[in-house]
Amino acid sequence: MRVAFVYDAIYPWVKGGAEVRIHELGRRLSLQGHDVHLFGIKWWEGEDVLQYEGMTLHGVCKARNLYVNGRRSISEAIVFSVKLFPALINERFDIIDVSVFPYFSCFTVKAISVLKNIPVVFTWHEVWGDYWYEYLGKKKGFFGLAIEITVAKISKNSIAVSDWTKKRLETFVGTGRKIAVLPNGVDLKLISEIKPAGKDYSGSQGGKIYDIIFAGRLIKEKNVNVLIKTVSLLKKDFPEICCCIIGDGPERKALEKLTLEVGVQENVKFEGFQEYRTLIGKIKASKVLVLPSSREGFGMVVIEAFACGVPVVTVKEKYNAAQGLVSDGVDGFVVGLEERDIAKAVKIIIAKDSENRKASEAALNKAKKYDWDELLVKLEHSYEEFA
Repeated sequence: MRVAFVYDAIYPWVKGGAEVRIHELGRRLSLQGHDVHLFGIKWWEGEDVLQYEGMTLHGVCKARNLYVNGRRSISEAIVFSVKLFPALINERFDIIDVSVFPYFSCFTVKAISVLKNIPVVFTWHEVWGDYWYEYLGKKKGFFGLAIEITVAKISKNSIAVSDWTKKRLETFVGTGRKIAVLPNGVDLKLISEIKPAGKDYSGSQGGKIYDIIFAGRLIKEKNVNVLIKTVSLLKKDFPEICCCIIGDGPERKALEKLTLEVGVQENVKFEGFQEYRTLIGKIKASKVLVLPSSREGFGMVVIEAFACGVPVVTVKEKYNAAQGLVSDGVDGFVVGLEERDIAKAVKIIIAKDSENRKASEAALNKAKKYDWDELLVKLEHSYEEFA
């Protein structure tokens, strides 16, 4: 089968849940003998088309900023969708899998599908709905919502990354539309082989370097400012508490300033984006992962933490799908988006080794159903149905 994935951001040049998903599934499809192509922005130097880990990458336009003033760039999405047409029109595929966000490329792919009679699958990493009004304001948000609904209406075949996302999509298209659920996953074998960072570290934390870890883009929706304030509260009981923040983004400078304002600059370490093995090593060297996001389409880092035997604290927010991954009180906690609520949950985990061990075992058990190799079989089955 000749398969095309369409998404403007490409791993490893851009690191995020959607990028990792496409990379892992695409690489595995290639190993199964499929001819896999990725169409995105050209983030690399050299030729526009290159071979990477068994896949063919197509850079359809020059690299552009994905974010402007903390929000996804509309001009970038439009330029990508326009440049995508000539790159795709001369190719022939058995199926095209387009990631819905940032929407405009979906119209290009739909046009190609109609003109060349090629089956297309729309992969929904999240569904925003009325969140558009919070994100862009009342006037602009109306147009954002209208575009999302229009894309939902033209997506005959859809894949949602979670039941949570499927249910939100059904509010647009009803329950009669074919929507497969295929979650994000992890490479359990790879993660099991990676050693915790600072394996030989010996100290009061029982071999753990970090009490708390966060991993993700530093954007407003991630609410890392709330996490920093949480660390400030916890410092009263744990003076040496250490929080590692993995990732980068437009909020970094403001967050670094906040650590100075609340007096935790020595307790919070900003590590930037990390190579995957390094990231996993740091998660393994942590007692708990905190994800205080108000918006997550899935929350892949939750499953990665589970695969590392690390419990997760996340928040009860309307647009946070990650809360559906955590069994409250079993492999972590789901709490309010308040520093006191998060601090209380974190304290339970980091203060008692017995609680940490129980949550760790539960996390490892849950991770087993998210193995990429098993999810690949489901993806191939979905493609066969849609084609």
